[in-house]
Amino acid sequence: MVEKEGRSLPMELSEKGGVENNGFVQNEAFDDNETGISSHEEMPKRCTVDVDSAAGEETVLKPYAGMPKEVLLKFSSQPRYRVTREILFWLIITAAVALVCATIAIIALSPKCLDWWQASPIYQIYPRSFRDSNMDGNGDLKGIQEKLDHITYLNIKTIWITSLFKSPLKDLGYGAEDFYDIDSIFGSMSDFENLISAIHDRGLKVIMDLIPNHTSDKHRWFQLSRNRTGKYTDYYIWHDCMEAAGSVIPPNNWVSVFGNSSWQFDDVRKQCYFHQFGKEQPDLNFRNLAVQQEIHDIIKFWLNKGIDGFSFSTVKFLLEATHLRDEPQVNKSQNAESITAYSQLYHDYTTTQVGMHDIIRSFRQTMNQLSSEPGRYRFMGSADDEKGDIEATMMYYGTTFIQEADFPFNFNLINLKDLSGNSIFEAVDLWMKNMPAGKWPNWAVGSPNAARISSRVGNEYVNVMNMLLLTLLGTPVTYYGEEIGMENITTENVSEEHANTDPVVTFPEKSPMQWDGNINAGFTEGNSSWLPVNTDYQSVNVEIQRTWSNSTLNLYRQLTLLRNNELPINRGWMCYIWNDSNVFAYVRELDGLNRVFMMVLNFGQESTIDLKAIVPNLPAEAVIRLSTNFSNAGKAVSTKEIKTEKGEGLVLEYKTAKPVHTMEAFQGKCFVAEKACYSMALNLLYMNC
Repeated sequence: MVEKEGRSLPMELSEKGGVENNGFVQNEAFDDNETGISSHEEMPKRCTVDVDSAAGEETVLKPYAGMPKEVLLKFSSQPRYRVTREILFWLIITAAVALVCATIAIIALSPKCLDWWQASPIYQIYPRSFRDSNMDGNGDLKGIQEKLDHITYLNIKTIWITSLFKSPLKDLGYGAEDFYDIDSIFGSMSDFENLISAIHDRGLKVIMDLIPNHTSDKHRWFQLSRNRTGKYTDYYIWHDCMEAAGSVIPPNNWVSVFGNSSWQFDDVRKQCYFHQFGKEQPDLNFRNLAVQQEIHDIIKFWLNKGIDGFSFSTVKFLLEATHLRDEPQVNKSQNAESITAYSQLYHDYTTTQVGMHDIIRSFRQTMNQLSSEPGRYRFMGSADDEKGDIEATMMYYGTTFIQEADFPFNFNLINLKDLSGNSIFEAVDLWMKNMPAGKWPNWAVGSPNAARISSRVGNEYVNVMNMLLLTLLGTPVTYYGEEIGMENITTENVSEEHANTDPVVTFPEKSPMQWDGNINAGFTEGNSSWLPVNTDYQSVNVEIQRTWSNSTLNLYRQLTLLRNNELPINRGWMCYIWNDSNVFAYVRELDGLNRVFMMVLNFGQESTIDLKAIVPNLPAEAVIRLSTNFSNAGKAVSTKEIKTEKGEGLVLEYKTAKPVHTMEAFQGKCFVAEKACYSMALNLLYMNC
C-alpha cells in the first residue's frame, strides 16, 4: 500500500487487470523510484485511490449527441422513448392512408373533365379565303399559320379546316382527286405538317373535313374503274342505260342534289355512273368492302399526320337501294318527265339506307384505335343536314352501347325561316329535347353553305346571335369572319374576272377575311384576290375592331372569356324561362354555386318583360355582366322591368339560394350535359349532388 500526499488509497487497481480509460491523457512520466517498487519485481504493480462513498454509487447516464449505437439502443428501449416513437409511426401511417383514401374519393366523385372538343368553341376556316401568303390571290396553309395568333386572341382552341385535298375545286373542293395529297393551291404536304406543328405548339387542336361519299372524276380510282381495271371495276356505281332518239335514258328518276338526273353516261365504259352531287363527282360504291377499306386507310393516314379529328360530310348518301326503284314524287300529280329538282322527290332510296350507320361506326372504331394515347382523343363529327328530320339527325350520336359521332353538327339556327324570340326558342328546344341522354350539344350560326349572319338576318342581330351562340349549353361553332360581323358580297360586286367559276353549284358569296384597312383588306399583298373583298373592309376588319371597345370583335372575345371562365356557362344547367315574338330568355346555373347568369336576348323589336313575376325567388335586381350595348355593362337592372332594344342582348348576373332547375314550375325546361356540382367549401367539382 502506497500513500501519496498523505492520503490513503484504500482501493487497489491492478495495472494488468484494470480497464483503460481513454478519457484521460497521461501528461507526466513517473519514475519507478517514486513508487518505491523496482521495475524488476515480479509482483504486479498496484496503486490505491481514495474514493468517497457517495461516488461509489452508480452514475446515471443521460443521452448525448454522438452517442454510440450501444448507448442509443439502451435508451431507445425505455418506455418513454418507445411509446413516443410508436405514436409518431402510427400517426404517419394513418395520415398516409387518409391521404390515399381522400385522393381515391376525390377521383371517384369528380365529374369527367370536358374533352377539348367540348371545352372550346370551334373556329371553322375555308382556307382559300382566310389568308394568302404568296400573293397569288388564294388563301393557303402558310396564311393560316401566319394568323394563328388571331385564333388564340379569340380564346379559341380548336380549328376546323375545310377540305384541303387535291381537287379540281368543284363544289368548294369537296370532290377529291387524291385523298393523300394537299391541293397545290393551298401549299405542300410540308406546309401542312408545319401548320399542324405550329397549331399544336400553341396548345390548339385541329380537325379537317373528309367527304367519303364521292371523288372527283379525275381520281385515279375512277379512271381505272371506267376501264374495268381489276378490283377498281366496282369501286363506283355503274348501271346500263338505255338509248332512245340519240339521248340517254337513265335507269330511274333519281335526281342529283344540284338538280337533273343523278346518272351520267360514260363514253369509255358505255354505262351510266351514279352521282348524288355534280356529274364531276361520281359516288363510290360502299357496298364494296374494298372501298370501305380505302377510307379506313385514308383516316389512318391523316391521323398519323397529327390531325385531332374529322368532320365527315355527306355520309347520309353513302348507300343507295340496290333495287333502283323510282323515288316517290312529292306532288303526285306532277308530270314525271318534268321532275328536275331535288326537292320534288322523297329520297327514300338514296339517303340513310340500312347499313349506313354501321359504316360510320366502323370509321369511329378506326379512329379509336389511334385515340389510345393520353390526351390524344380523336374527335369525330358528322355534318349532314337532315333539315326537319330531327330523329334522323340524332341517330348520328350512336347508341348507349355503340359509339358513333361525338356529335352531329347542328344547323337548326342556320335553317331558321324567320327570326324571332319564339323561333330561336323552338330551334334550341328541338335539339335539346331530342338529344339522347348523356350526349353533348353543339350550335352554329354560320357555315360555308349558308349566307353570313348579317346578310341572312340583318346586321343589327349579329352581336345578339354571337351572344346566343356562346352562352348556350354545348360547343359553339363560328365560321371565319362572323366574329367581326362580315357580310356577303353582292352579285354586282363580283366582276366577270372574280365570278364563281364553280360549274357545280353557286354558294352564297363570302368574301376573303378582312384583316385590316389596306388594299384587299390585308388578305393578300398581291394585286387581286380570288374573290373581291367586301367594300366595307375599311370599317369591318380585325385590326380596327381590336382598338374599339364597343366592336363586334371585342364583344365576341369577352363572351369567349366568360364561357371559358364561368362554370355555369361552361358546363352548367340551361333553363328556359321566357320566350315571345321578341325575346328569348334562359339561365345558366350550377349545383352548389349561388351565382347565376341570365341571358335576355332580343330577336325582334323593343321589349320590356317582368321576369320576377315569372321566376319565383328572383332577386329584385341583377347586374349587367355583358351587353351588346356596351355602355350598359356593370349597371343594375330591375328584374321586374327588363328593357331590351331591337337586337340587344344582356348577360345578367345575380345570386340566389334557389336555382331555377330545382323549381317544379320549370321541370321539362331545364337541361344539363356532363353534370357537375360545386363545393364552395372545398372549391372543387363533384358528381353526386
